[in-house]
Amino acid sequence: MLAILAAASIGLGNVVAIAQTNLKRMLAYSTISHMGFLLLGILAGTDNGYSSAMFYVLTYVLMTLGAFGMILLLSRAGFEAEELEDFRGLNRRSKWFAFVMLVVVFSLAGIPPAVGFLAKLAVLQAAFEAGFGALVVFAVVMSVVGAFYYLRLVKLMYMDEPAGEISIAPRLDMRVLLSVNAVAVLALGVVPGAPPGPVRAPSRRASRPGRDP
Repeated sequence: MLAILAAASIGLGNVVAIAQTNLKRMLAYSTISHMGFLLLGILAGTDNGYSSAMFYVLTYVLMTLGAFGMILLLSRAGFEAEELEDFRGLNRRSKWFAFVMLVVVFSLAGIPPAVGFLAKLAVLQAAFEAGFGALVVFAVVMSVVGAFYYLRLVKLMYMDEPAGEISIAPRLDMRVLLSVNAVAVLALGVVPGAPPGPVRAPSRRASRPGRDP
């Protein structure tokens, strides 16, 4: 049952998201796909699978906060930046915030060195080790499909001319939060954690009275 749900979520979410021009709807359908990847970790049924699924949840929350934060950043009175076209030429209006959105999009698509790549790799590895090789291959193919609609947004930001002269003057707290979010997404992908220290095997000698253990 979990295998069918995972395959259906990954396939349906990515295919339907391609047809979306509204960024919020695209993120909503991509969420269905991401939940399918989450199920891969649970499907493995191992400690590694469960920990990978938890890591995926935390990573997804971080990525989604950045994506919707950018939507709020570009929104203003009487206008809500929820269409893909609203991000057209963002690099010419603000190179830094275009980079912030680029990092978030790369992470959602699972492109290194963003942390989203490590999250997908972890659940795929756990599922593969549990014997779900065919499902892992299907998930990888759907990841390539999903990368298309994410990279479409990158093309609009960096290769197209802006639709109009729109100034970007966010509040300091918004600027700081989005910047910290992007740095965290990138840093966690480059340095996900410190290597574990050496583990000592427990001593098998039992202590005896009058003798040192």
